[in-house]
Amino acid sequence: MRLAGKHIVCYVEHEFEDLELWYPVLRLREEGATVDLVGPEANHTYTGKYGVPCQSDKSIRDVKAEDYDGVLVPGGWAPDKLRRYPEILSFIQEMDRAKKPIGHICHAGWVLISAKILQGVKTTSTPGIRDDIENAGAIWVDEEVVVDGHIIGSRRPPDLPAYAKAFADAVAQNHS
Repeated sequence: MRLAGKHIVCYVEHEFEDLELWYPVLRLREEGATVDLVGPEANHTYTGKYGVPCQSDKSIRDVKAEDYDGVLVPGGWAPDKLRRYPEILSFIQEMDRAKKPIGHICHAGWVLISAKILQGVKTTSTPGIRDDIENAGAIWVDEEVVVDGHIIGSRRPPDLPAYAKAFADAVAQNHS
């Protein structure tokens, strides 16, 4: 289990894209990582776009970037809510400064845009927010997964196998 001892945050809010949350979380847990589901409230049930529930382990106020080895932001409509929390933006910025893996898929790029960490980064997203990504200074490409240093981006659910593998590889290789 190559990710034993690694700790990951996965942000959650209502209307997350069900597969984009659960697929990477389960994949990382299979490899031995501890994945904390973190939402605006601890021990709160959030519901995905397709009705799959998720109970948060911790509140956004209870986590510190220094305690984690990576962060995942699922897509859906949740990112538009998540990017409104200063605690989340600060956490993402700290992870960026520490060069720890930051995974985003589909609409999750909105959180990285609001954290102002995409200038000059090569990445991808759902084509629907391509303009937003480019306007934030990133170089958008249409590929299933794009790894630029510690930032791992993906487009949508069919790309999940490549995305989850790339993120797990980044966490395994990161020694920050």
